[in-house]
Amino acid sequence: MLSKVFATLAVVITGSILLYGVTDFPAFGDPKSPASAGVPGSESVSQYFITESYGDTKVPNLVTSVLADYRGYDTMFETVVIFAAGMAIFAILRVVGDEKDSRKKRVEENTFTNGDHSRIIVGTTCRIVVPVIQLFALYVIAHGHHSPGGGFQGGVILGASFIILALSDHLNAALRRFSEKSYTIIAVVGILIYAAFGVVAQLLGANFLDYGVLQPLLFTDGPEMARSHSMLGVEIGVAFTVTAIMFAIYANLSTRGLLRNGL
Repeated sequence: MLSKVFATLAVVITGSILLYGVTDFPAFGDPKSPASAGVPGSESVSQYFITESYGDTKVPNLVTSVLADYRGYDTMFETVVIFAAGMAIFAILRVVGDEKDSRKKRVEENTFTNGDHSRIIVGTTCRIVVPVIQLFALYVIAHGHHSPGGGFQGGVILGASFIILALSDHLNAALRRFSEKSYTIIAVVGILIYAAFGVVAQLLGANFLDYGVLQPLLFTDGPEMARSHSMLGVEIGVAFTVTAIMFAIYANLSTRGLLRNGL
């Protein structure tokens, strides 16, 4: 009971501080805000992004150029936050080797077992649709810096395809294709891919995630195209982590950490 009181106080105090801080923000859509108007004698940040983004990056999608280049450092740590959320759920829920855990009995009692005949229509439909979904997810990832899409969106679609497979049959069917070991490794690799672009840039004497310096390694015509290709690379890293963590969260939540049977 006492822990609930402290938790409630912490939420109320933190929420109050955040709400107080919001009062200093400019009004929504204010044309005179620093982001819109800039400082006297210089171009505003938003105006610079709109007018100079394509020249700097050769990426038609303004959103992608901002997320993966101008504020790429922030986006990398957004990916780390997603990874940390998945690992936190894993640490709290995952049950390993404890046959006496009461959750195992509850999952076995609640498992739906009505024969495979009840899943023929849903299962067959999903087996046909899932490859199409995955192909579309790869398109969204690969084409995200030229049209709406990117690593986060494509990763969610790709992760959802494995969840659909688990729901249409059972979790074991999805785990045979995307095992716990596989999605853990892929989640880590995704972050390492993103960070590698920054580290290599530093080794070549530039700032972290300053993709233009990677031109000799990427065999591009200029630093602008190096930035474009690098953004595709980091989007692939984001997609790896998002796909793996999304499916990992579902697998652990749906089985109370047992990774058996599922919903």
